[in-house]
Amino acid sequence: MYEVLDHDPTHEDIRSFFQCFQEVLETRGLELEGITTDASPLYPEPIVTVSGNTKHQVCQFHVIMEVNRAILKAAAKIRREFKNKRPKVPRRRPSSNASKKAVRRKKRLQKKSTDLFEFRYLFVKHTLTSKEKTTLQHITRGFSQLRSLRSIMDEVYRLFDRRCRTETALEKLTSLRQRLRRFKSLEKALKKLFSPNLEKALTFLDDSLLPATSNTVERGNRRCRKMQKSWRGPGRGVGQNVVPS
Repeated sequence: MYEVLDHDPTHEDIRSFFQCFQEVLETRGLELEGITTDASPLYPEPIVTVSGNTKHQVCQFHVIMEVNRAILKAAAKIRREFKNKRPKVPRRRPSSNASKKAVRRKKRLQKKSTDLFEFRYLFVKHTLTSKEKTTLQHITRGFSQLRSLRSIMDEVYRLFDRRCRTETALEKLTSLRQRLRRFKSLEKALKKLFSPNLEKALTFLDDSLLPATSNTVERGNRRCRKMQKSWRGPGRGVGQNVVPS
């Protein structure tokens, strides 16, 4: 099922859609066992209103994407700190030992900053090759915070291991959050790890039939948007939103 709107969806739109969907299920003698949605705040309230305590899985892909952005943002913050630490040196050729040392330090920090930007994807990539692990070890040498970012990302990926139960994954998440509180500078940058959506993204571990992601619906949305663009005539724009099941 889907519904095309000429405005941004509201809680009432979502509630109405789920009520229609629930009526179709009842007509066919079917029962709703679980719902997978993206991380939009529009869904939780209507789902509880219409479907009660039905299992609600937040899309694993959307949650990990938000965590990836937070990790990259934290890495960028540390990279900017390198820039602020670079000593100011005169443009003329350095003559004293102190000025030569300052030039070497500036080049070293500049190289470190460049490497962090070029290889920033290594902090969020799911599986690293041996070469990539070596590169990551090299660019993070001497900076424990950077290595902590990668280890935190590894722990996040392990939360979604299908071999775990939801209860086990939640215990791991609690331990991870306690660890983050020891890194005050990282705790603020990684506040997404304290979002309740992360708990909801682990619901699928106890139900093999519950989809972990909403990718199927997202693909349908993308096809619809592509068709909308092809239907638009010259000089006309139509803004629509699709709310699929």
